[in-house]
Amino acid sequence: MDIFPKYEFRKIVNHHKGDYRVRQFKCWDQFLCMCFGQLTFRDSLRDLTSTLNALGTRRYHMGIKQRVPLSTISDANASRPWEIYQDLAVVLIAHAQELYGKDELTESIKILDSSTIDLCLSLFQWAEFREHKAAIKLHTIMDLQGAIPTFIHISDGKMHDVNILDMIPILAGSIYIMDRGYLDFERLYHLHRQGGRFVIRAKKNLQFYRKSSTLVDSSGGLQCDQIIRLTGQKTKHRYPEFLRRVRLIDQENHQDIVLLTNIIHCDAEQIADYYKSRWQIELFFKWIKQNLRIKAFYGQNINAVKTQIWTAICTYLIMIICHRTNQFNVTLHTMMQVLSVAILERMTLKQLFSGETLTQLETHDRNQLGLFDF
Repeated sequence: MDIFPKYEFRKIVNHHKGDYRVRQFKCWDQFLCMCFGQLTFRDSLRDLTSTLNALGTRRYHMGIKQRVPLSTISDANASRPWEIYQDLAVVLIAHAQELYGKDELTESIKILDSSTIDLCLSLFQWAEFREHKAAIKLHTIMDLQGAIPTFIHISDGKMHDVNILDMIPILAGSIYIMDRGYLDFERLYHLHRQGGRFVIRAKKNLQFYRKSSTLVDSSGGLQCDQIIRLTGQKTKHRYPEFLRRVRLIDQENHQDIVLLTNIIHCDAEQIADYYKSRWQIELFFKWIKQNLRIKAFYGQNINAVKTQIWTAICTYLIMIICHRTNQFNVTLHTMMQVLSVAILERMTLKQLFSGETLTQLETHDRNQLGLFDF
């Protein structure tokens, strides 16, 4: 927590009046408890409070000066504004981006996707998704450099992915990589007019005419590289300018993929590589679901759920900031696993992660892409 921006956190808490009429268990204590639950893989609120209360003096040196009753932290999660931790995540994202801001090429590549978290309908009735199912969605923009989530919106499971294009911040010159669930030509044209670039997968019923073609090297799976104009009754008005159409064959999965982009001055191979990088956000969602407590929740109302998700995201950002600042030669997964059992040890992080057994990374091929092996 030494890298934690406490001054900015106090300003955020004062802005949202998070500590208004609070005597002992303040927002800082709440945040410490929730981070402890994330780092030590606590599965329930009772599990978290029982563990903390059993620590005694070690809990005090950790910064939590009093016992934590179950009802106290439950009420805090249910009633204190979750926006506190959302604003805190924005501060931490800016800090992480500064650390990874040296490579301008990868810094401008942003991947947009969503992931669904299933819930029990009888307990989370406010998140009704289907007749017998509840769910929430994490709509995320991930900065490819450093695997940093730069934008997150939490919605119910019914919200269609394409609606998130109305909410995302558009940075001129940035490249947005999307799947075909985000295909809406009116919204894409707005992104184009704002200076954003995009690579998106097309649907099969696309109506267009070809203006010109460029020869491609078919040995890598590329089939065609064309400049097109839309001819659909509605789409030709929603996106009135030229688009680039790149068709390729995914040789591993035997899929025919058609990509649309407004990037003209670029090789077709590079367009294909941009879209292939979209897999990184799938690995990101898989990683946070496996390593953070965002599938089993400590509370049932919407405020408690969002508080837990945002504190989990803040914990993740603190981890990658520590990893980058100290230049640890271990994976982020290894850091999480070691901290889960050694978080109360009286040693520095550098002492903890300098052992040869941890720093000797695997060199043999693995049947899994290593998103966090940086």
